[in-house]
Amino acid sequence: MLNQSVDNPIGASMLNHMVEQHTNLDAVFHALADPTRRAMLGQLAERELTIGELATPFSMSFAGASKHIRVLENAGLVTREIRGRTHHCRLQAARLAEADAWLKRYERFWSEKLDALESLLLAEDAAKANSANTKTSKKVKE
Repeated sequence: MLNQSVDNPIGASMLNHMVEQHTNLDAVFHALADPTRRAMLGQLAERELTIGELATPFSMSFAGASKHIRVLENAGLVTREIRGRTHHCRLQAARLAEADAWLKRYERFWSEKLDALESLLLAEDAAKANSANTKTSKKVKE
């Protein structure tokens, strides 16, 4: 009974999908953690580039740029096509969309918190304005 969910092929498939999804997300965030790789993705968002073209702005070797591209490839963010001796890289944005969807949950959380804070601050400002108006009208009456 205890192992029923593990032994159940449908449940195991769902569990494997969840583990795979988390692994993909981990790889995406790992790839995005490096500023050089983020800049490379920004360049690839504009157009397909060779590894040499990606390396140039950073004054790095082909081998250094290739290591960064390999991390991006492993995360599913970039595909590399070899044409002759030239490696062409292209952005694959689907994994970025997955990361964005994951972050959206937290965007809603923070939006709710910030909306509540805004309401409190507006109420505080209104109370101060009423207090100032009351003091002013008392002075006018005197």
